[in-house]
Amino acid sequence: MATVDAPAPVEVAPQSKVRLGAAPSHARPGQRGKQWRKVGAYVLLSLLSLIVLFPIWMTIVRAISAPIPYITEGQPLYPVQPEWDIFGRAFERGDMGRHLMISAVMTVIITGAQLVTSVLAAYAFAFLRFPLKNLLFVVFIATLMLPIEVTLIPNTETIRSLGWLNSFQGLTVPFLATAIGTFLIRQGFMGVHKDLRDAARLDGFGNLQFLWRVAIPVTRPVIASFTVISFLAAWNQYLWPRTITTESSMSTVQIILRPLAAAAINELNIGTAAALIAAVPILILLIVFQRQLVRGLTAGAVKG
Repeated sequence: MATVDAPAPVEVAPQSKVRLGAAPSHARPGQRGKQWRKVGAYVLLSLLSLIVLFPIWMTIVRAISAPIPYITEGQPLYPVQPEWDIFGRAFERGDMGRHLMISAVMTVIITGAQLVTSVLAAYAFAFLRFPLKNLLFVVFIATLMLPIEVTLIPNTETIRSLGWLNSFQGLTVPFLATAIGTFLIRQGFMGVHKDLRDAARLDGFGNLQFLWRVAIPVTRPVIASFTVISFLAAWNQYLWPRTITTESSMSTVQIILRPLAAAAINELNIGTAAALIAAVPILILLIVFQRQLVRGLTAGAVKG
C-alpha cells in the first residue's frame, strides 16, 4: 500500500511575523493629527471663554474697587483699594431683600402660568382638530410682532380701571400667556412619533393622560428650555413694572437698580454691586438648567 508523505513544515521568517495587538504604523500620524485637533479645539474654547468672562470680571472689579482711585488709576484690569463690604452696603441701601422677593414672586407666577397655558395651547394646536385651527395659530403667532410699547397704554388703562396698580395682579396678569411658548412647545409636540399616539389610543389614554404621560416626557428638553426663557424674560422686566408701580414698596429689583446707579461719584460702585446681586438668581438658573436649555434649543437639529 502506497504511503503519502506529509508536507514539510514551512518556516516563517522572523521578519514576517505579525504581533497581535500592534497598531499599524501608518495610523500613528492620524492619531497625532487627531490629538492636535483636540488640543486646538480646547485652546479655541478657552479663548472664547475668556472673551465671554472678561466683561463679568471687569464688572466685579468695578464693583469692589473704590470709584475715585479706580478712575484715577485709569480703570485697570485689577481691583484698586478693594471695598469688600460693598455688596452688604448695596443690599442694605437698596433694601434688596424685599425687592428681590417681589421679583421672585412675580417671576414664579408668570413662569408657572406661561408654562401651563403654553403646554395646553400647544397640545391643542398640535393634536386636536377644530375649525380654523391653522388660521387661529397664525393669528396667535402674529401677536409676537406687537412690541410691548404698542399695548402699554391700553393695558395700563385696563389695570388702572381694575384697581390693580401696585399689586401682583397688575404685575403678572398681562403676561400669563405667551405666543412664543406655544410656538416652541408645539414644535416639540409635532415631533412626537405617530406610533406613540396610536399606542396611547389603543391603551385607552384620553387627551390629558396622553399629554401628561407621553407628550410632556418626550418634549421635556423643549419645555425646560422655554421655562428658562420665560424666567429670564419675567425677571428682567423693567418697563411694565415701572409703569404700574407708583409706590416703592412694590418696586421690583430691576427698578431699584436705577436710583442706586445714580449715586454720588464716590459711591458709583454701589449700583454695580447691586446689579451683580440681582444677576445671581439668573446665574444659578442657567447653571442648573444649562443642559436642558442646550438640548431644548437644538432639538430636531440633528437626526439619527
